[in-house]
Amino acid sequence: MQAFRYALEEATASLWRGRRSGVLSMGIITIALFVLGGFLLVTSNLQRLADEWRSGAELSVFLSDSASETDRRAIEGLLAPGPVVASFEFVSKADALARFKQMFGDLAPAAEALDANPLPASYEVRLQQGGQNEAVDALASRLRQTAGVSDVRYDRQWLDRLEALVTLVERVGWTLGAVLTLAAALTVANVVRLALYGRRDEIEIMELVGAPRVYIRGPFIMEGVLQGGVGGIIALTVLAVVFLAVRARYLAPLAATLNLSGIRFLSVELSLLMLLGGMAVGCIGGILAARARP
Repeated sequence: MQAFRYALEEATASLWRGRRSGVLSMGIITIALFVLGGFLLVTSNLQRLADEWRSGAELSVFLSDSASETDRRAIEGLLAPGPVVASFEFVSKADALARFKQMFGDLAPAAEALDANPLPASYEVRLQQGGQNEAVDALASRLRQTAGVSDVRYDRQWLDRLEALVTLVERVGWTLGAVLTLAAALTVANVVRLALYGRRDEIEIMELVGAPRVYIRGPFIMEGVLQGGVGGIIALTVLAVVFLAVRARYLAPLAATLNLSGIRFLSVELSLLMLLGGMAVGCIGGILAARARP
């Protein structure tokens, strides 16, 4: 505990003495974590969107106008609740037109001007959560071959595209974050090395009198940890301010458009990981500098 207190006091004093160069290293850590946090913010919300879409995935079975009652009974037999289908609802042509007028009020007069209802009857099928894609594909294939069915639409295509987008954004974010983190660690190492060389006479005396290594190198490692911690706090603060500034004006309408319950900030766990990651980067830089001979 005494060694920790000594390292903390010396590191704080060293940061204040070299505050100009310290600002540079903390700024680079802030930029690296801000970029990484931004990508984590995007990917976490995209993943939530994919999960919500997956939980509400539906199969739409559109009927031809010539579909008979026998055809409907055959279709409903395939849609019986089970491992794949949770429930289904029949939407008549009149119901489909009423929904269209409600959702697209501006086009309602145009729909009323038509001689006949152009919208088909359909079945809206709620799928079981966690259902196998292969089983759903097999059901869709059987439905397409059933008499009275004109088309089958499944949300899986959108889910596959969204998951591919999430994977791409994650890869880009981690790659860019790794490059910036490496640059931050090297910057911290150089800044701490400057402080180490500025105290080389004091360090030589401490080595001559047999001072433990923890008292010699500890303050420089602690200095790197403090730089990383401060950079992490600043990055999270700036990211939160930017998020709150644009959420009401841009993100809330976007969430409504995408049928997402809401766009959220990073979780407490991710925020703590970012902060610890910044401290770890600073620690690595401090260790690299402390291992160098003064």
